[in-house]
Amino acid sequence: MEKRSVMKNYRFLAIMLGSMVAGCLVGWFAPDLGMKLKPLGTVFINMMFCVVVPLVFASISSSIAGMRSRSRAGKIMGTTIATFVITGAIAAAIMFVLMKVFPPVLVAWETLPSEEMGEYASLSDMIVNFFTASDFVGLLSRKAMLPLIVFSILFGFATNMSGGPDGIIAQWLAALADVMLKFVQIITYYAPIAFFAIFADLVANYGSAITEAYARAMVVYYPLCFVYIFTAFPLFAWFGGGKHGIKTMIQHIAKPAIVSLGTCSSVATIPTNLEEAKATGISKDVSEMVVPLGATMHMDGSCFSCVLKIAFVLGVFGMPMEWSKLPLIILVAVLSSVGMSGVPGGGYIGEYIICSLFFPNQIEIAFPILVMIGNLVDPPATMINAAGDYVVSYIVSRFVDGKDWLDRAIAKKTA
Repeated sequence: MEKRSVMKNYRFLAIMLGSMVAGCLVGWFAPDLGMKLKPLGTVFINMMFCVVVPLVFASISSSIAGMRSRSRAGKIMGTTIATFVITGAIAAAIMFVLMKVFPPVLVAWETLPSEEMGEYASLSDMIVNFFTASDFVGLLSRKAMLPLIVFSILFGFATNMSGGPDGIIAQWLAALADVMLKFVQIITYYAPIAFFAIFADLVANYGSAITEAYARAMVVYYPLCFVYIFTAFPLFAWFGGGKHGIKTMIQHIAKPAIVSLGTCSSVATIPTNLEEAKATGISKDVSEMVVPLGATMHMDGSCFSCVLKIAFVLGVFGMPMEWSKLPLIILVAVLSSVGMSGVPGGGYIGEYIICSLFFPNQIEIAFPILVMIGNLVDPPATMINAAGDYVVSYIVSRFVDGKDWLDRAIAKKTA
């Protein structure tokens, strides 16, 4: 990969991190000025509020409406999605345990009355509220992200069943998704200024606690990513490919991993993943469904970061990360990863979902903190997400083409 291409893909990330650091310096050395800059950040957050609901609806609905699945393809899709959910849940559970052992924030930045964080409801009420809204208007709110995702998934399937991917509604959804992504791109041009102001205000109010907490979070996240790659990926390859799975996976995974780090994008890694899948001997119909679908739905690295973000902001507000929250946190980690776009930054959808469920009344503080973590962990998270798409194709192949699919592929090459 050309050096110029790598620098281009990381340029905006570098600008964002640079603006945040500059804001921190202003907040530290000129706290009065830092507090006065807050409105510049609030403008950006409010602009994102206006776009996040149609963006989530269009991206998820169009993805499902555009799928061409029948019989075998349906089996491939079902196995693929089930694998994504299971591996994502495993990743979220691993990070939850680590956050219990090594919490990123030791001293709360801001103590809030418990009722401001949302009162506890019964399990039945929680299930109803997480997955549905009382009426259609209720979906048109940033506080109903999970119900919106459920609605979008069902709408996508209904569209696919009605006119298929070539139908008028499916094409309209695809066009709307493209428009909304361009809309986010326009707003994002203002992001460096906004986050300069946001972090100037945060540091002015909370001081050195910010630097210490972020450092602790990264000390956990980065080593975990590489441990996961060298332990979970070989296990998945062995389960999916049998005795030759690990060796074959090691021979082919380096290129997708390098491309994903260079582009910082799961979507940009699709061609490389397809190329390596073909060289491995994975069936074309398997790889052509698993890899593109995985670019937007397979997010083990994002599940790691989602749990890290929740634990971080809970610590900021002095809220305990209790074991009773484990099922909800895993659910949010898995479902929010489905709504993330396969482009750098992910459109901040995941951060809004976390805020809407856990910190709806403190979003102005929680959101920029979550985005900062997202920017810091983006490269290794993308590598796990994108390279993992190739590994998941081993598991899907096992269930679709039989346990010995890799043995037959190797025998065919050597014949």
